[in-house]
Amino acid sequence: MSGGEVAGILVAVFWAILVSFLAVALARLAQTLRATTKLVADVTDQAVPLLADASAAVRSAQTQIDRVDAIASDVQEVTSNASALSSTVASTFGGPLVKVAAFGYGVRRAIGGRGKEAPAKPTRRTVIVGRAIPQSRRAKRANRNKRD
Repeated sequence: MSGGEVAGILVAVFWAILVSFLAVALARLAQTLRATTKLVADVTDQAVPLLADASAAVRSAQTQIDRVDAIASDVQEVTSNASALSSTVASTFGGPLVKVAAFGYGVRRAIGGRGKEAPAKPTRRTVIVGRAIPQSRRAKRANRNKRD
């Protein structure tokens, strides 16, 4: 055997090993592609009903949101009507009721007198600017102002 023949045999063996590795790699790649295709088909089969259910849920949620929006606008209208009614009642009855209460208070004071705690006629006092009122007189003055 000559050197050229040995080199040819080595190249042929190397080429056969390389082709074998490539064949195994291509077989595994084909197997992986088949598994991936099956997985994508299964996901598609399961995803279509899920997307239909999700679409139905979104439509239902939109319907409920529209209902809540209608309720909220009705509540806002009722609130504005109640506010207007409250202000109308306050302006209609508030003034006369205050006047009647003040008149009743004045009549009670005139008929009932001033009571035993209050003096019949307050004495006139001289005010000196810059001078503090003693504590006992302050308390009497505060009580007198609360009664009126």
